[in-house]
Amino acid sequence: MGHGNYSSEAHEALLRGRAQLPTQQVFQQKSCHPLMNPKGVRLRESRDSAEHPNSLGVVFALDVTGSMGTIPKLLATQLLPKFMKVLTDCRVPDPQLLFMAVGDATSDNAPLQVGQFESTAELMDQWLTWSFLEGGGGGTGHETYELGLYFLAQHTEMDCWVKRKKKGYLFMTGDELPYPSLSKHIVDGIIGDRLDDDLKTEEIVAELQKTFVPFFVIPDLERRNKCERRWRDLLGDHVLCMESPQDICFVTAGAICLYEGLVKDVDGLGRVLREANVPGDRLTATLRALTPLAEALGRTGGPALSGAPSEGGGLQKLIRSVFK
Repeated sequence: MGHGNYSSEAHEALLRGRAQLPTQQVFQQKSCHPLMNPKGVRLRESRDSAEHPNSLGVVFALDVTGSMGTIPKLLATQLLPKFMKVLTDCRVPDPQLLFMAVGDATSDNAPLQVGQFESTAELMDQWLTWSFLEGGGGGTGHETYELGLYFLAQHTEMDCWVKRKKKGYLFMTGDELPYPSLSKHIVDGIIGDRLDDDLKTEEIVAELQKTFVPFFVIPDLERRNKCERRWRDLLGDHVLCMESPQDICFVTAGAICLYEGLVKDVDGLGRVLREANVPGDRLTATLRALTPLAEALGRTGGPALSGAPSEGGGLQKLIRSVFK
């Protein structure tokens, strides 16, 4: 997947007039779209092509439980073109976006929904707005984020990694904790993989980090205290604490630009965001959210974009059979 060219004009045209619409008119799915059902999916692929010789896989895994519906709507009505503009301004050559919706497998009807990697505005928008905003969640303080992480670790293939040993990016939004482990019964029921045993969330993260640079993005400071510590235990400096959901595209695009070394430091990123006409208050909040990451990277870019290829770790050994 990932054919076709991105047009900011086409993207803005798609969103024009949506900002004032009720969420239910933008996201009309009443259940999981059949093409986003992960059951039996072998791979979601981000591939190079003549149009995109340097593809870079980027995943937005959006928490769609009751407290987290704001970010999907902001992306679909206002902000996603701004994410693409910042990447374009920073010369990220061929980003291909995949949207995933995440809920709670212990209580929701559609706890995992998965689109395709896409390059065009129309197809990015299609998968995003096909997402079913179930608005559920288990009320336990946990969501099955680890199920989405497992799918990405086991069921994606990206040419950025396969051909160039360059990892893709994952931005998972949320305001709760992951469960300590992923039940083999949940994996079988939702995805169709048969495992010998349950998987610790730490095992899943370690497998994911072989091919992705993962970030967990918390929507505001009020909810930070609920989950930041646990996610930092899992992801270290890759926890981005925003001050408002309005900053989602600037923070995530800025993280890519910093990690890729396409801006020297937060001051350089600030210049890019100003040229992209990011409002002053949002620019300041974005730079505050990204300053810890920039400091951890030495403000130049990180080492995690290169490394040894996956050798088939613990998860592979535990999988008895996978739908092919």
